[in-house]
Amino acid sequence: MTLSLLLLLFLAGLASGIVNAVAGGGTFLTFGALSLAGIPPIGANATSSIAQFPGYITSTMAYWSDIRAMWRQAIVLSVVSAAGALGGSLLLLSLDNPSFKAMVPWLLLGATALFAAGPWLKPKARPGATVTSAGVAGPVVQFFTSIYGGFFGAGMGVMMLATLGLTEGGDYHRLNALKNMLSIVIAAVAIVVFVSGGVVAWPEAFVMIPGVALGGYCGVWVAKRVPQTAVRVFVIAVGLLLAFYYFTKA
Repeated sequence: MTLSLLLLLFLAGLASGIVNAVAGGGTFLTFGALSLAGIPPIGANATSSIAQFPGYITSTMAYWSDIRAMWRQAIVLSVVSAAGALGGSLLLLSLDNPSFKAMVPWLLLGATALFAAGPWLKPKARPGATVTSAGVAGPVVQFFTSIYGGFFGAGMGVMMLATLGLTEGGDYHRLNALKNMLSIVIAAVAIVVFVSGGVVAWPEAFVMIPGVALGGYCGVWVAKRVPQTAVRVFVIAVGLLLAFYYFTKA
């Protein structure tokens, strides 16, 4: 690995951690940097999942008291999330790189559109609201969301926040806590499958992980000084550029 490549991967991880802390969408940056580094698309997707994993853990720890208050829903949704993520990640490994590469630009366009619509999909905060379950609808919807998360994680957080708001109820902070915890479950299952399948680019992952962790810490400082709209525009631009890159490489 050249010095310039090391720098690219570390800075992509750093920017990803910052972007996730401010507005979400950091997966676009890690996936894009790994693609530019020459990692095949399946490997780039798997390695990006590993690089993002520490951030899911730290964000969930901050919401632990909320999760304990709704542990029954959390357990049920975790089980279906694990099943969905297993199906999605195994589906990814059943494809070869050319097949997945042909799908990537369309997945990126869909994820970018979902991210752009995020402010309108975000559940409204309702102070004092209690968490309620919509019966079987919540687990069923979460199962299909988890399949997407295991297959291609970009935009997963926005999608989960929107669907949880429709099926589980409760105020925004509790839904965000649940989303963060389920992201850990989905990512953990997918990582186990990807590692077993031998598709992870470990040297690149080890360069990115410290950058993501540092970026998550610095993101609080950035969030106070940079408008969230500017960060969102940056992430959307990256998503569109990545989609164009894969369209031209197809």
